[in-house]
Amino acid sequence: MFHEIKRIKQVLSKEECIKILEEQLRGVLSLNGDDDYPYGMPLNHFYVQEENRLYFHGGKFGYKMDCIKRDNKCSYCVMKDVGVHENGWARLFESVIVFGKIHFVEDKSEIAAIARKLSHKFTLDDTYIEHEIKQDLPQTAMYYIEIEHMTGKRVTER
Repeated sequence: MFHEIKRIKQVLSKEECIKILEEQLRGVLSLNGDDDYPYGMPLNHFYVQEENRLYFHGGKFGYKMDCIKRDNKCSYCVMKDVGVHENGWARLFESVIVFGKIHFVEDKSEIAAIARKLSHKFTLDDTYIEHEIKQDLPQTAMYYIEIEHMTGKRVTER
């Protein structure tokens, strides 16, 4: 069902893919939009290796939520800039793409706990985090990708 990367020398190990998911702050979630047009949007994520899940948050209403409710299959792409090739101009980067299905977190205390973990990727200011959670929790949706397949590769643009 899922295609394997053809350029075997560029393939990242599962451990390298996980490290990228843990360290990078953002990626692009792609969904099946209206009239079968793909719909991609940048999002912050939080990866939990023990659960094999990527968590996200956002508003409870809008086009993204409509797309998810209609078809919960998705892909999510994360890129890591590695630097410049020795030739001085070609960029080096690594990318991870996950495929899976999106599910919603319903329990308010679980949503708050995940929101704290996600927020700690951006700030360690617990006072600020608690204020935001208290203020925004009623209108916050929390959802996750149950990862079914993951690929990663290292690319040199030449």
